[in-house]
Amino acid sequence: MGISVLVPCWAFVFLSLNSVEFTGSETVGEELATMSETETLVLSDSESSSCGCHSLKRERVASIDREASLLFEQAAVKYSETANNGRTFGQEHKQEVDSPNKMVLIPAGEFMMGTNNPGIPQDGESPERRVHLDQFYMDIHEVSNQEFQKFVNVTNYVTEAETFGDSFVFEGLLSKDVKSQISQAVAAAPWWLPVRGADWRHPEGPDSSITDRLDHPVLHVSWSDASAYCAWAGKRLPTEAEWEYACQGGLNNRLFPWGNKLHPKGQHYANLWQGEFPTHNSGEDGYTSTSPVMSFPANGYGLYNMVGNAWEWTSDWWTVHHTTDELHNPNGPATGHDRVKKGGSYMCHKSYCYRYRCAARSQNTPDSSASNLGFRCASQEKL
Repeated sequence: MGISVLVPCWAFVFLSLNSVEFTGSETVGEELATMSETETLVLSDSESSSCGCHSLKRERVASIDREASLLFEQAAVKYSETANNGRTFGQEHKQEVDSPNKMVLIPAGEFMMGTNNPGIPQDGESPERRVHLDQFYMDIHEVSNQEFQKFVNVTNYVTEAETFGDSFVFEGLLSKDVKSQISQAVAAAPWWLPVRGADWRHPEGPDSSITDRLDHPVLHVSWSDASAYCAWAGKRLPTEAEWEYACQGGLNNRLFPWGNKLHPKGQHYANLWQGEFPTHNSGEDGYTSTSPVMSFPANGYGLYNMVGNAWEWTSDWWTVHHTTDELHNPNGPATGHDRVKKGGSYMCHKSYCYRYRCAARSQNTPDSSASNLGFRCASQEKL
């Protein structure tokens, strides 16, 4: 069963919110904080061919020292101390679950990272470069609502979406009651709405819950939230290179984790958008929103949903400029403004957001959260 979204077909047709056009900054959170209730957010022209999810950004929180946190585990501890009354997540709060997310060995090797045939050149997908990686372990699936709930129960952790009081949600998933209370939207991507009360427990706002979705990926988690979870679990976020290498599943020069054909033998291998984006998702793959974390076939390394379903944070700072030199275990730039996310989501469609390829990439500020953004963990040791 599909969903229909009553929004304009193109980005520069505004929602009927009595909106006032303005030329704004690149940070949506800052615009939201300074605009009147009836104004509509305007993104840059480059957003007109995108789902807009990489521009759902908050202004930075002054109490979080991200620029000084060059290692994500250190950032996770600092954030935890700030948001959770000085409580750190060391060994005394190590993950205690009955069925933790299993990890698989990703063998050491080399691969060609990026592509010389970029699907979205402005994303910095090129050039292709040789990368060598030591072996590491990766969660076989995205962190689920159930796993994140256990983390919160043990630590009393508070996510950034809960602290801010809102998060971005795709309009097609909202109830009429919730939509009736919203008077702002992203003009260049009007299907994205800032929703009060949207967080990991309430993915589509205060009248929704995860009760029947405990096996789905946790959503509305910022980079800082994901890092805090990984640190608590004794793990870390994967680097962009590790994520992309793992995505390929042992294959070389392939678009997707399973090969080059999107629908081998007519079968769906990922949770993506079918139909016309953003007005109609037919749900031909069985889902119009997220799917359980172990849906669809695993890749050659035994990893599920590496593309589609939910975007996944990595540890790297964002840049679109890459060296062609051979690299060993690269960690990305030393500093930056945005963090890299990989894999695309259930909202991706080739006509609008062709980012469900292993080499594709996008970015958000570390405090961003949305209804299609999650993560999985990596580690140097099997846990």
